[in-house]
Amino acid sequence: MVRRNVPSAARLICAACMLALALVFTPRPAISAELVMVEESFCEWCELWNEEIGVVYAKTEEGERAPLRRVEMRSAEMKAMTFKMRVQYTPTFILMEDGAEVGRIEGYPGEDFFWGMLQGLLKKLPATDAATQ
Repeated sequence: MVRRNVPSAARLICAACMLALALVFTPRPAISAELVMVEESFCEWCELWNEEIGVVYAKTEEGERAPLRRVEMRSAEMKAMTFKMRVQYTPTFILMEDGAEVGRIEGYPGEDFFWGMLQGLLKKLPATDAATQ
């Protein structure tokens, strides 16, 4: 009786292993770009950006291409990051690709200008696999 169950159990184990390997080695789109928002808690321009853009950013094509990462101006996280030049104003939006600064938007120029400026920065990124398919 044990002999009959062994081949069935071996097949189940083999199938489970193959499924696990397929899940591990399935290519996934890499998110190497991010938009770092350097902000301060008392910044009224940061608050305005949050009201006008922040509530929808993650749902936009831009937000999918460069997910938002919020960093407090004088935080340890901010000090650990490397930028081309010092951040002087909040909000400052820094487009990063693989840990390197691509470009930035200093201040918040309003909703209409922000989207255009961000699209200009995003054009500097390499084409994604999804865009080339």
